[in-house]
Amino acid sequence: MGKDVALGFGGIRAARLADPMIRANCRDRFTAEDFSFIVSTLGKSRADAVSLTELLSDQDMRDSILDHELLFQAMLSATAHLTISPQLYFYVLTRHVLKESGLPDRKLCDYLASLLETFSRTARLKSPADGSAQPIQYLSDLMLALRDASPAQTFLIRAHVGNYSLFLSGIFPGTVQARSERGAPAFSYYEDMGRMNYKVVAGHAFARTADLRDIYNALAEHFHDVRLALNRLSDSLLNIDDQSHIPLLG
Repeated sequence: MGKDVALGFGGIRAARLADPMIRANCRDRFTAEDFSFIVSTLGKSRADAVSLTELLSDQDMRDSILDHELLFQAMLSATAHLTISPQLYFYVLTRHVLKESGLPDRKLCDYLASLLETFSRTARLKSPADGSAQPIQYLSDLMLALRDASPAQTFLIRAHVGNYSLFLSGIFPGTVQARSERGAPAFSYYEDMGRMNYKVVAGHAFARTADLRDIYNALAEHFHDVRLALNRLSDSLLNIDDQSHIPLLG
């Protein structure tokens, strides 16, 4: 998927992605600083110490290590700006809330962490509804654009609508609730919009090529549960009003 495919029909800065093709690849993009953080954090306890060799050479061991409670607690208790990558930060926190929600699939977590990383890079975790453009109008414009879209553009637009609906309703539930009380669509609108578009793109050839079919199907089936998990992530683990602790945003 080329980076020159424009998705910005509504002028909402937070929804315009540098690369609209989000993949489940956070675990493949950890940095040297990430591995150093993991080794040093777990090395504080002799019983939990791990080696860099284990992290780099054994994927199952790496996945097990990423679930360690010490890593999660170290990120939450950090008093200074973390030097880890946003992909590690969002993966560990997202993994925590998904497991609590009965959604243990690591590939799904990888995708959602990549989604949050991508939107944080473009939106700096600010609500798309803070500006003059309205999310509902933006989504409507995207759906109208499908009339003249090529198959590749159709896939990207529908995937983006699903991602955007999940990001807005998941990370900014207060915004959606407040606006719905003034007559704007409620959570059900974003859930229906996201669920429907994820279901459609799951059957697209591009989804099979990118190994995203199962992830899109899971998001379509469990959109409500995933949205609630992201609500807990936003409310309890991410301090949206003070982002100095979040990698890349501080």
